[in-house]
Amino acid sequence: MSAGAPSGGAPSAEALPQPPAGEPDHHELVFIGGLHRSGTTPLARSLARHPEIAGLEGTGVPEDEGQHLQPVYPKAKVYGGSGRFARDPRSHLTEHSPLLAPDTAHRLRSAWDPYWDTSRRVLLEKSPPNLVMGRFLQAAFPGSALIVVVRHPVVVALSNKKWRSLLSRDLTRQTTLSTLVDNWVRAHETLRADAPHLRRLHVLCYEDLVREPERELERIQRFLGLAEPIPADGIRPDRSSRYEQAWRDYENPLRPGGVQRRLISRRYGGQIARFGYDVDDLEVCDASQLLAPA
Repeated sequence: MSAGAPSGGAPSAEALPQPPAGEPDHHELVFIGGLHRSGTTPLARSLARHPEIAGLEGTGVPEDEGQHLQPVYPKAKVYGGSGRFARDPRSHLTEHSPLLAPDTAHRLRSAWDPYWDTSRRVLLEKSPPNLVMGRFLQAAFPGSALIVVVRHPVVVALSNKKWRSLLSRDLTRQTTLSTLVDNWVRAHETLRADAPHLRRLHVLCYEDLVREPERELERIQRFLGLAEPIPADGIRPDRSSRYEQAWRDYENPLRPGGVQRRLISRRYGGQIARFGYDVDDLEVCDASQLLAPA
């Protein structure tokens, strides 16, 4: 699903901060965002294999994410990291952010350019917080595009819960499933509110991407105006079955997680449905609802 801001929905390019004067830059910047464990990495890797696109390579930072290389804005970790950052209002950056300055684009490019093949037309940067930073990035780079991957909130919560447990035994770093779902809801409510201000936005469901990768990548190809197809063989079949089974197990109130399932269903079921997902059926997704007015 692609969307663009209506006329007057975002500041004109002339009103936005501009990089220092120099040789014209004919690159197109594309940003990928989406919560951790939502499929941003396989999508970014697939796009980076396209002959017109350069992804960040050899950075030495986690998942080659640009957020870890730049000095302009705080990383997601500052706001709690995976499963938490969108709950902190400071993570939402727009064209009104005090972090924007006339040299913002130059400072970001200086951090990222050494890891891009700048002989390619499209320069790709992927970081989960881009999901709530689209307006900021658009202001820094007029004409840039944002692609967001969305995955079922329960699967994202279960996956993040497992991931955080593997990364740390520190109980203070652990997060309840309901808090992880709350993070999902807040992040995507922010995206929905930002969408009218974004001139080049494409949103897709992870479930659709793994079910029909050629179709979803062809839509991105058209969105970006690429001459050749995006390789689809790097998109693996859905691996959500283990989380679907765990969620079914939580139907038993005596099982660990049963209380959290009831809390999530009661508190967030309606909000989840408004985004095209079903709190009880983890295979349901309706991409047409992702940006629909609340």
